[in-house]
Amino acid sequence: MRHVGSVNDAAGRAAPTQRAQSVTPEGRPIAPIIDGVWIRQAITHPDERGSVCEIMSESWDDKPLVHVYEIGIRPGVVKGWVKHELQDDRLFIASGSIRVVLYDDRDESPTRGLVTQHCFDEHSRALLCIPERVWHAVENIGISDARLINCPTRAYDHEVPDKWELPLYTDLIPFSF
Repeated sequence: MRHVGSVNDAAGRAAPTQRAQSVTPEGRPIAPIIDGVWIRQAITHPDERGSVCEIMSESWDDKPLVHVYEIGIRPGVVKGWVKHELQDDRLFIASGSIRVVLYDDRDESPTRGLVTQHCFDEHSRALLCIPERVWHAVENIGISDARLINCPTRAYDHEVPDKWELPLYTDLIPFSF
């Protein structure tokens, strides 16, 4: 079982902590974001027949839409760490509850060294753009399978995949699951 919330002090006693601000009064997150990352909240349009939700449009990004595939992640599983040298990932969170952790180790980036976390579920579906060369891992924090749809900016090359991997537990990324 994963515990979330307050921590114990040095002697092991429960220590109350005041929660820090996480959003503006308008509901916008205040956490820093890695350079080049963007999030487009999904809007579902329901009517008496059902619903429709747009996943990706070329008008949202100047990079091409060339390849689309679905990713499934079982409850409690973390997929990652991975990065791409030549493509951006554009992940649409279709269903389930997930946490996406990003780490920027790009030498020229103004956010080099930054680790960010983004949580999504059926109530906060979105398209998350992860720029090339940014490490990322996706954790299913829910109780059912999570489904994501990726619309990368480059078609998959089966002979020479643009996929670089690290073990989940590595000293090269300052984050622990």
